[in-house]
Order: sequence, then C-alpha cells, then structure tokens
Amino acid sequence: MKCINIYKKALGAVIIALAFMGCTDDWNEHYNVSTSAQGNLWAAISSDANLSNFARVVKACGYDTTLVGKQVFTVFAPTNDNFSSAEADSLIAVYQQEKAQNVKDRDNSAIKEFLQNHIALYNYSVSSVSNDSIVMMNGKYISLTSSTFGGQQIVSSNQAYGNGVLFTLNHKVNYFPNIFEYLRKDADLDSVANFLYSYNKYEFDEAASVPGGIVNGKTVYLDSVVTLQNEIFDYIGQLDAEDSTYWMVAPTNAVWNNLVSEYQQYFQYDKSVNKRDSLSAANARMAILRGTVFSRTKNTDAVIQDSAMSVNACPYSYRLSVYGSFDDKYYQYDKPFAAGGVFNGTENVVSSNGQVMKASTWNIDKTQTFFQTIRAEGETSERLDSVDKLSTQAPLTIVNVQSRNPFYGKLSRNSYSTILPAGASSNTMAVFNIPSVLSNAGYDIYVVTAPALAGDTLASTTERLPTKFRVRMSYNDENGQPINSRNWVTLQSSLATHSDAVDTFKVGTNVKVPFCSYGSNMTPQVKIILDTRVSNTDVRNGLYNRILRLDCIIFKPHED
Repeated sequence: MKCINIYKKALGAVIIALAFMGCTDDWNEHYNVSTSAQGNLWAAISSDANLSNFARVVKACGYDTTLVGKQVFTVFAPTNDNFSSAEADSLIAVYQQEKAQNVKDRDNSAIKEFLQNHIALYNYSVSSVSNDSIVMMNGKYISLTSSTFGGQQIVSSNQAYGNGVLFTLNHKVNYFPNIFEYLRKDADLDSVANFLYSYNKYEFDEAASVPGGIVNGKTVYLDSVVTLQNEIFDYIGQLDAEDSTYWMVAPTNAVWNNLVSEYQQYFQYDKSVNKRDSLSAANARMAILRGTVFSRTKNTDAVIQDSAMSVNACPYSYRLSVYGSFDDKYYQYDKPFAAGGVFNGTENVVSSNGQVMKASTWNIDKTQTFFQTIRAEGETSERLDSVDKLSTQAPLTIVNVQSRNPFYGKLSRNSYSTILPAGASSNTMAVFNIPSVLSNAGYDIYVVTAPALAGDTLASTTERLPTKFRVRMSYNDENGQPINSRNWVTLQSSLATHSDAVDTFKVGTNVKVPFCSYGSNMTPQVKIILDTRVSNTDVRNGLYNRILRLDCIIFKPHED
C-alpha cells in the first residue's frame, strides 16, 4: 500500500481556461454578446498602423478568425515601437516550422508563448485603483494594474469593441514557463523532461466545452475545451499547475543516467509479468522522481529549514497504517539546506509556479524513498493479507493484545497470529507472503514472535512453553514459477523462543532475490516458511510446545 498523494489537484486548464468556470458571470453571456460598441477586435487591430507587426502574427497563426467570432476576449497588443518586424517574422517562422512538424496549435510555441500570453477570455478593464491578476488563454496568471500589464507599460486601455476589449503596450510580455515547461527548455534536464513528456495526453472535456448545435446528428462545439492529462502528476505532483507553488529537485542528465543505471537492477521482473521491460524502465525512473516535488503550501518558510516534506510523504499520523510503524518516514528530509541536504548545492531557477532546483549532485538516498522496510504482519490486517492460505494448512487464529496487558505496545499493531499444530503429534507450518520485494537489493530479515501471556495473562504453564522452529524462503524463478521446495533457502534451521518474552530473531543478512514483485498490483512472489521443529520427547518432557505465535516478519534494507 502506498501513501496517496493528498496534495493531488485536478488542473486541466492548459488550453482554454477551465479556471473561468468559477467566475460569477454567466458563461453564456460571453457568447452572442450584446454591446453598443462597433466593430470587432480583429478589425481594430488590423486597422491600427502601430499594431501592424502584432497583426501579422495574429493573421499568420490563424487568430484573425478567432478575434472576429462570438467569444469575448481582452487583447493586450504590443505596439511597433518596441515589437519589431523582425520579432514578428521570427514568431511566424516558429509557427510555420512547428506546424510543418505536426505540432498541434495548442502546443505551438508562437501561439502558446506569445499570442495566448497576450489574450485573455472575458472582458477586462482597468481603473485608477486596479491591481489584479488575470488568467490568459495559455493558463498563465499575469498582473494587471491601472498602468501596467505583466510589468509592461500600458499605452492605451479599455477600448471596447463588439467582442471584447483592446489594450496596447509599449513592450511584449515575456512568457514565464512553469516547472513542467522549464524542464523541456533546459538542455541539462533533457532526460527527466523526455520521460515526463512521454506521458502527456490531451483529452476532450465535454462538460467544460460549449455546444453550438447539432450537425448530422453530432454536437458541434463553439468552444472545444481540451485539457492536458499526465498520469505521472498523480504520483509526484501537479507540475503544470499555475495556481499552486512547488519546488522540484531535478536531476541533470548525468545524474539521471547514473541513477537509472543503478536503480534498474532493483526492478527486474520475471517472464510471467506482462511488459516487464517497460515496467522495469518506468519504475526505475519513477524511483528517482518520487519525493522530489515539494508543495510550498505545506512547506512554509517557517518549517522548511528544519524539515522538507515532499508531496509523496505521509504525515506522522498515517505512517502506522501505510508503513507499519510510526518510526518509518519516507520522502521527507531533515535539514534540507545543510551540507548533504536535499536542497544543498542546487542551482535554482524561478518559474511561474515555483522553482526548479537543478541538482548536479544527488543528495537523496534510496533508503529515504523507495528502498523501504517491509513489514508482513503475522495476522491478516487491513494493510496486508500476509498469510498464504493455499499453502498454510495449520489452524491460524488472530489474537489482539488488550490495552491493560503488560505486552500492549510491544507488538506490531498490538496483534499477532497463533499457529496451532494440525494434530496432537504434528508440527506446524505456515507460509507468509512478503510484498513489494525489490530484486538484487540486500535485506536483513527478522522474525518477531509473541508470548502466550500477550494474549492471555492467565495462560497455562503448558501454553507458555517456548517452541523451536525453522525459517526458510521461497521465490520465483525467471519463468515466474516458485522454486521447488527442495531448493527453498534455509535462513535458520533451528531457533527457540523464550517463555514470556517478545523475541526478535535476525534470520538473514543482506539477502537478495533475483526478481522483484514491486507494485501494488503485483502478486507477492517472495515467501517466508515457518515450521516448528519440536519432537514428541520435547513435548512429553514439558520442554517445548508446538504453538508458534508470530508477530511480524521484517525485511529491512541492509546497511553496510
């Protein structure tokens, strides 16, 4: 089970802004507009000699037809004084080049970074006290005051026409990329950008689109809203959200390549796993990215100096249910600005929704993120059904430790399983599944047992006797088949519990398996087999019984 990103947002307004849907004006007022003003925006722009360079870009990109339609816009047009013919030619060339490369208009740089950066939906006007931030067609928030737009001086304002309002500016407004956009613009970050952008997908949003009638039995839309979807954002943070502020630690290409090379070995799947090579590649790269994005809403100036909590981190109160222990914390980092800290030594680039922190040295250790301690509970719990019921034939019961019991708080989740022998003269055997084990990663393995008194303070002397047991391990071969029982790895051939004590046995050091079962949808393939090894003589002499009380099995990353 993974911690759900509780900071996940449903953005979507990358092309034709869904953000406008929250305005108090009725949406339909922006179609079939009634106004006393004469003409339209395109007529006004194309007839103004001092806007000829801007007009040439508008026409070349096909927005001349947009600005004569029924939608209402506010246009901020730079004048020829500081927007030259050469700049217009350059933008037109970019548009045509990307068009020839089959880049869609919504992604075309000339449209997205220039035209839509100067055009907003709706009527906007200014007064002597104006000081606002408006959303442009490309989703950017740009400041508008009585005399400036995006920091540039307004030459003329509030010129009303039949389909909107025209402002003129003394300079064009520079495009300010967000974190997601900046990654693609920086040659040092090509690798992370290419991976993230490969998951881009645009989807038609029928609910947000404006229908214009029925043609040949199909709805024709006046405004077809298409929203950007990227499933990776669900796991690391909404990097393109203009209404949020994030910091992202982004590995440079050299760091990325080194990490991918190292992490690939931990996500090797057997041949039974569908698309195992693709899954291996994706998980190795996601292992780098999880824990690199930080919401500034949660990480305020007052707290981030001491500890930085990424969007993948779980608050303290959730750690027990997610990780099995309050002591385990992942994806959050102490003293992030100190030497060796997660933010130390980064080159910081400000973006429209936060900042990119370019890291040529990687200060995030895998044990702080994906290389985690695994706890398989002895009992069936909401978090994990550890018991392999097909293989376990012995009766198994769950025991909860009561709050007044002396052992309360000393056992994981205050519960354990009691594994009874199938018959009076039989030893018992139980098989436990271990989830999300990484391949070729060293684990120290522990088995924790519970005493009879933890479940019953009045347990009899016979019930309180210790037991002897063996610990073995099974895993899948390259074809996805469990290895033959003759080849099970014996971790410990003989261990003995102590009466009236919680025992923790270290049964393996730096143990590795060749294939992983990482992922919430993966069936565990690593199994721990426990069986009692008590003779009839031991039972007759009252030395041991055949009852095994298992608290949990722990796979802890090995530390050299």
